[in-house]
Amino acid sequence: MKSLVEWVPRRFLPGQLHSKAHYAVLSTVDPRLPFSSSRPEQPPRNRRPLRHAWFWRPFTVRNILCSLAFAPICILGAILLQGIPPTYQDIRTFEQRLPQHSISAWSSVDGVHYHHPRYLRFPGHLWGHGLNNVLQEALLMSYLAYVSNMSFVFEDYTWSRTFLPWAVQDLALRPARIPLNAIISGPTAGGPMPKGSQSPMAVSAEFYQSICSGPDVQPYVLSSANAPNDANGDVIIDWWSQQLGSVQERCIEVDSTAHALFDRFLFGGPRILSLWESLTSSPILTEFAWSPLVQSAVARNFALLQPDTAKDIYTTPAPHLTLRGLAAVHLRRGDYKRHCPNLAKWGAEFMGFNQHPSLPDRFDPSPYADDFAIKEEYYLAHCLPTTEQVVARLRTVRREHHTQCGEMLRRVYVLSNEWAWSLEELKSALEEDGWEDVVTSTDLQMDAAQYYVGMAVDMAIAEKAEVFVGNGFSSLSSNVVMLRMAKGMDVRSNRFL
Repeated sequence: MKSLVEWVPRRFLPGQLHSKAHYAVLSTVDPRLPFSSSRPEQPPRNRRPLRHAWFWRPFTVRNILCSLAFAPICILGAILLQGIPPTYQDIRTFEQRLPQHSISAWSSVDGVHYHHPRYLRFPGHLWGHGLNNVLQEALLMSYLAYVSNMSFVFEDYTWSRTFLPWAVQDLALRPARIPLNAIISGPTAGGPMPKGSQSPMAVSAEFYQSICSGPDVQPYVLSSANAPNDANGDVIIDWWSQQLGSVQERCIEVDSTAHALFDRFLFGGPRILSLWESLTSSPILTEFAWSPLVQSAVARNFALLQPDTAKDIYTTPAPHLTLRGLAAVHLRRGDYKRHCPNLAKWGAEFMGFNQHPSLPDRFDPSPYADDFAIKEEYYLAHCLPTTEQVVARLRTVRREHHTQCGEMLRRVYVLSNEWAWSLEELKSALEEDGWEDVVTSTDLQMDAAQYYVGMAVDMAIAEKAEVFVGNGFSSLSSNVVMLRMAKGMDVRSNRFL
């Protein structure tokens, strides 16, 4: 009699019944082949793998297409991880509410009888350039409007003219446009003129568009084609003032397609010095101030700057209101690693205002004209100095300042576009040379809105320092020196590398 197990189909039996003992080993030789029983069993032949196959395996068409499809997403993710910049909408609202943007004809502002002025706009203004190239141009344009008794039309600081509010730089977003009042205050940005002045206040480009566009209003356009661009600064200003005085239309625009009104050769040479007295005594500079946003960043970092009193932080720089004991040094890096050797090839001079005859430091490469290698070393020592050269230069400035003024410099603020890790060597070297404290731009604590005007924060600190040591080839240093001298600070406190 068969057991129960024998009646159950095999597929339903437990696994132990499926052992090798229950299976017959099948022959590996086909019995249909002749003499198959006499042929020895041949092992299977394995194909030899290709050398370096592991390298080529990921590079299939499918993988490549998938990578290309996901690459933009990865790049976008990396950009967004850096953060979304602010739009400064609150400051734009502030600009829209400036009193001159809401007045009607024959109204009064601060007790001054006011009539709609003539407006002067420069559509070809600089954009996509560094802040100080744009700032020096804006100050001179607003000065031209001031001497011509016209209302200057101020613009955003524009990095990109994209329709988006942001632009991409170094795999990170940055504001494409920043309202001017996020950076500066004063007459150039629509601030008030001195009390009793009849000069019209500046207006925003947005306000100008609202009253100077449409079928009934066509701006009068003046071309720069015949302007004396190679003349001294005062001659250029006088020529333009005469041209503007002959036009009675309310809305006037300057077409600078032929050439810029104030080009880099004017700012970069001694021709601009002819404007010094009139410009520095005008409200454009005497009433100039950094924006409340910039000043709030300076105040936020009071612990690093170590002021004697709060007045040193909150008030406009003056000979008796400085950050005592602080030497601010401008150490430009980045693009200057390529730019400085080119300056030697071109035989460039210091920026125009940095050549003011009252300044104690002069730049004179003429003794090295016959030996380019030595000439280049001379340029680099002043434009792109090494750590050792910076330490030696600040040591000299400290000693000379103590001899001349009886004051001891104890701290250093380094305003620089260099990476934080790269500045550590300089900080250590300065501390070893006897400086009590060294702070750099990268040490400042700022929120997002302050961060994107960080260069202006650096300049505000440099303007307040007891001594400023600038880079003579830099427009930033030139603007700081100009502002310090316009505020009446001791000319001997402006030095160069």
